Amino acid sequence: MKIRQFFTKKELKRRRKRLILMSCCIAAVIVGYVILTWPEKKEPEIPVVTVEKVGSEDVEIYGDYVGLIRAQQFVEVRARVEGFLERMAFAEGTYVKKNQVLFVIDQRQYKAKVDKARAQLRKDSALVLKTKRDLERIKPLFEQNAASRLDLDNATAAYETAVASMGMSRADLVQAEQELSYTYVRSPISGYISERLVDLGTLVGTGGKSLLATVVKSDTVLIDFSMTALDYLKSKERNIILGQRDSSRSWQPSVTITLPDNSIYPHKGLVDFAEPQVSPKTGTFSVRAEMPNPDHVLLPGQFTKVHALLDVLENATVVPQKALIIEKGGAYVFVMRRDSTAERRFIELGPEFGNKVVVERGLAPGETIISEGYHKLTPGMKVRVADKRNTANRLRGKSK
Repeated sequence: MKIRQFFTKKELKRRRKRLILMSCCIAAVIVGYVILTWPEKKEPEIPVVTVEKVGSEDVEIYGDYVGLIRAQQFVEVRARVEGFLERMAFAEGTYVKKNQVLFVIDQRQYKAKVDKARAQLRKDSALVLKTKRDLERIKPLFEQNAASRLDLDNATAAYETAVASMGMSRADLVQAEQELSYTYVRSPISGYISERLVDLGTLVGTGGKSLLATVVKSDTVLIDFSMTALDYLKSKERNIILGQRDSSRSWQPSVTITLPDNSIYPHKGLVDFAEPQVSPKTGTFSVRAEMPNPDHVLLPGQFTKVHALLDVLENATVVPQKALIIEKGGAYVFVMRRDSTAERRFIELGPEFGNKVVVERGLAPGETIISEGYHKLTPGMKVRVADKRNTANRLRGKSK
């Protein structure tokens, strides 16, 4: 049996049509697959951010230092006359009033001086009366030429000498009485008195021990602390002169201090003095504040932490620190424009306080800044403000 080796024209034509049809079907399947599996072109996702308004407020600038408490007045009680100490009229460590008798010195010799001076004054007073009568008797005799000029001059001189002597005696009596009063050693001020520094029976005064005790007035105390020259220059730049009150300001430099139990003392003190020169040894200058101490909680000689108000920046522009981006080129924030695009704005920073910072230049109160969600932003990018409710719920969930 012979095998046919060639197709007829009709069969070739049929096969060609079938091949074309199969090719078209395969192409259609491929095109359909490509169309179905081709990734859709996605529109860029708009970042969701949290925004805040730039605010303004009065910002208080503080400095922290170590201070020393001392009494407003510290007075030494000394003997002003010499004698043996006879009596002590106070309890050590108690409160004494001004002019209260503290010590009594042996008075016998001073009473004797007073008696002697008083007797001498009486004697001189009698002599004045006698010489005055003699002068009054000589004058008419002299006018009648019954007494000489010499008699009149002698009588006048005797009277004037007696008057001068009486004046000296009166001064001696005043001095003697004053010395007698000094035997009562009194407190020069009101305050708390120390322990006595001498024992009874001790010879005190100019020839012996004169310091008897000390009295401290601490109803008001002074706080001494030191500031650096840099602090001084910064205050000068802000037109603040420490130690001088400025009536044009709504505030004055003040201090608060910390007690030994780390609690804050309830009263504030005012800075009333600043040393006009810097110590070459320490590079600091001394500052003093006056602070009320009505309950005598503050003890002189005690060290404390001083929190000093150095300046108040009124109506300062402030932003939260979390909105800041700090790089080598400086600090900047993203500002949201009215068309909801992000603008990178470089700013000049001032002092920090709490979780906020002062902006010296670059922003104005009322502008809108992006405080969260700025990490992937680029300048000019569109942003969308997060819904406050969703943000609150998210924060509440984090806190849980």
